[in-house]
Amino acid sequence: MNEKEVNWNDLQLFVSVAREGGLSAAAKSCKRSPATLGRRMHALERSLGKELFIRHDRGYELLADGKELLKELSAIESQIANSIGSDSHTSKPLVKISAGTWTTLFLIGNIEQYSGALDDTRIRFISTEKILDIPHREIVIGIRNSRPTDESLVCRKLKRVEFAPYSTENSPEIWIKVISDTPSGRWLDRFINNSSICEVSEPRNSLDLALEDKGIALLPTFIGDAQPKLQRVGNIIDELGHDQWLVTHHEDRYLPEVRTLISRLGSALK
Repeated sequence: MNEKEVNWNDLQLFVSVAREGGLSAAAKSCKRSPATLGRRMHALERSLGKELFIRHDRGYELLADGKELLKELSAIESQIANSIGSDSHTSKPLVKISAGTWTTLFLIGNIEQYSGALDDTRIRFISTEKILDIPHREIVIGIRNSRPTDESLVCRKLKRVEFAPYSTENSPEIWIKVISDTPSGRWLDRFINNSSICEVSEPRNSLDLALEDKGIALLPTFIGDAQPKLQRVGNIIDELGHDQWLVTHHEDRYLPEVRTLISRLGSALK
């Protein structure tokens, strides 16, 4: 970033305009008029000698130089926030990651693929089938089964998830039923009804029972195929297949700890 004759107040205003995507929305948070913000953005571009925005009827869209500037300023913001909030020089930023039962199990089992991020970051795994609120910062990163529609969120498409039945060689040919409000739980309810050897409330327990030779478990193939004791005992169930998405807030993706985790989690999950 070229700091020659740059007004640092203008940089703060730039962050608001860039994140809000326009003058009107940014004016509310900055308590400045849209006209004033427009003048300050022109002044900032002149002082930097760069065009930062495409200005159109829908708002202000960042150009490449604008994106790079926002990335730099977001990193500075993060460093300042960590410094102010730190009670010791060893404190690390916390990144909360939400995923369903199976994806959380996979991430924990393959933590070595991104364990380098643990040197600088505290990771909190939140295993839930619910969609937690990223815009209100319930979590920082979410692994979801559908593409988000909220304009404040950005996402990366991951590997497609497929489900199939699994059991051990010595297991009886009877299903383990999972009582959960998920597509796989509802499929089991329709398909096997009450004809099961056992019912569990947590999907993970169906895997535990299958490994104990107690019955057939409906599992994601990335879980079932990784278990040496288990084998597929039926075809992939097409109606349960879905794409998977790695999701975060468009502001948080520029934080160093989030950017690193997004990259490493994306590689692990692909």
